[in-house]
Amino acid sequence: MPAPADRPLLLAVDAPSLLHRGHHAHVGSGRLDRGGRPAWALHGMLRLILQVLEDLTPDAVVFGLDDRRASVRAERYPAYKAGRKPKEPELVEQLDRAPGFLAALGLHAVQPEGLEADDVSASAASLAEASGWRCTIATSDRDAFAHISEHTSVLRLITGGIASAPLLTPARLHTMYGVPAAQYLEYAALRGDASDNLPGVAGIGEKSAALLLAVAGDMAAAWTDVELNAGDALRPALDDACEAEGRSRVGRRVVTALTSEGARERYDFNVEIMRGRDDLDLGLDLSRLQHPGPGVLPLDPDRVRRVVDHLDDPTLTDHALRVLARQPTGDGAAGAVAPAHR
Repeated sequence: MPAPADRPLLLAVDAPSLLHRGHHAHVGSGRLDRGGRPAWALHGMLRLILQVLEDLTPDAVVFGLDDRRASVRAERYPAYKAGRKPKEPELVEQLDRAPGFLAALGLHAVQPEGLEADDVSASAASLAEASGWRCTIATSDRDAFAHISEHTSVLRLITGGIASAPLLTPARLHTMYGVPAAQYLEYAALRGDASDNLPGVAGIGEKSAALLLAVAGDMAAAWTDVELNAGDALRPALDDACEAEGRSRVGRRVVTALTSEGARERYDFNVEIMRGRDDLDLGLDLSRLQHPGPGVLPLDPDRVRRVVDHLDDPTLTDHALRVLARQPTGDGAAGAVAPAHR
């Protein structure tokens, strides 16, 4: 099998997270398309996409979209994401236009019924690993961290654009949170996620969650000791680890939290809601990619020019033609980004 760096790369783009970033970063611009409609979020998303494609040069690309009409998670948990501020009407309009925009360009997008872009990312990571490929997920959402592995990295687009976006690998994730990539979902379920209105296990914070996983090995072992032995093995092991790190003992507090009423149910529920679906049919056959076909570049230059021209930014049109259609343009290398993550 080829070395990881030599394997083909599947890029999975979390389109809604990029649209949200584009909206909040550029709402003050008031940018409109040639039809007079708000276009700053679509414009910002496309700029980021082009930069990511130039930087990573993937062999195939898939875009994940949320189903904005229905949510299996919200049906299961009506308070899901309930703490978020209502979306501005201009953002909602551009979120609704995004599927048609990507399709018009000729880009391959998947909008699974009742699910989210993160489920597309999880399925892309699974498909890439099964096909002997690598996968990089481009997103601003830390939910994708649960999919990081030796085969999958996350390009986290936060502030400063592509040049300052960290490419998160298992080693880098461990440095950030103190947990192995394979245990990030367990860590997140213990900690909770305020952005999704998912409380964690009461009494367990980020530091104690990381320590618990380091000591127990995984939550299956921790729950077994708590439920069968009242935490008799876990408590002293946590205290020993604290003493080795020069920290105050937390064994009694953590075991008390885990034995509290509803703790196991809260943890299991969080795992259920947070876990991304990794078995979706993405309409990609990575063993037989050919052009033209889903997820494959280059795109038709006439389509690219027609669609991007509607955003009324000639520089962006030239950039899109160069990256998406691989067409030389009059401005040479303007707008290009030097590879930083390859």
